[in-house]
Amino acid sequence: MCCLHSIAQEKIANPNFDDSLAQKYEADDYGMRSYFLVILKTGKNKSQNQELLAKSMRGHLDNIKRLVENGKLVVAGPLGTNQKNYRGIFIFQGVESQEKLEAILATDQAIKNNFLAYEVYPWYGSAALPAYLPVSDKIWKKKP
Repeated sequence: MCCLHSIAQEKIANPNFDDSLAQKYEADDYGMRSYFLVILKTGKNKSQNQELLAKSMRGHLDNIKRLVENGKLVVAGPLGTNQKNYRGIFIFQGVESQEKLEAILATDQAIKNNFLAYEVYPWYGSAALPAYLPVSDKIWKKKP
């Protein structure tokens, strides 16, 4: 039985495994980790005040940049038009609890001013997800 178990383990072991990368990205044995997925949706503020809306959206984009630089936000982006009024997504890493996440979300001007609302879900995904960030900063031509 012992020999069969080690043979089975050898068959499923990853020959490309890099322990330093696994540690860097805080991967579990399956190369995965826990995140928070945030779905942004249309908020209750229907104000036509274009100055407030523009200031809120600029603050939203600036906050995204700050959160990426701080290593908390791994993915951010808008969604296409849909019937649920979902506007975009965030994926956060390294946030210990939903309460701490909600405190982070409260720093977003579009959320603070109720132009955006959100739903939060625990999500389990590839620990390598943050690896795309250094590349993503090298492929855009125009700053939003």
